[in-house]
Amino acid sequence: MEPAAARECDHSRVIDAPPARVFKAIADPTHLTRWFGPDGFTSTFHEFDFRPGGLWRVDLHGPDGKTYPNEYVFLDIVEPKRVVIEHLSKDGSHHFILTITLAPDGARTRVAWKQVFDTADHRDQVAPFVLPANEQNLDRLQAEVRNVHAP
Repeated sequence: MEPAAARECDHSRVIDAPPARVFKAIADPTHLTRWFGPDGFTSTFHEFDFRPGGLWRVDLHGPDGKTYPNEYVFLDIVEPKRVVIEHLSKDGSHHFILTITLAPDGARTRVAWKQVFDTADHRDQVAPFVLPANEQNLDRLQAEVRNVHAP
């Protein structure tokens, strides 16, 4: 297998909120539905079982008018530090592991967002869309955290 560094898209952002508030924006589907996805996308959640082994089925509705069904499994959840999600692909064409890590940075949170794809070739194929989309996800998360009240 190719080294992980050749198969990953890695982003980070410091968000002006403590880790517990950022974690709530990820763990609470009311908040998650408002920020998850690139600019111009909306979502419809069909299932959201936020626990290790739990399934998350969501349709992303693109600005192109198309609906993109997505299915994930939560692999690891450590409140308020980490969420690891596997994006399932029935045909194996778009499989990846997403790790979101939250680390205190004073009164703020450093959010690390890392997607690891099965091959470097797949990573390179999707990078033109995924790299800006991941930054847009972080922009939207940062904006949504303002609506999250301390847990």
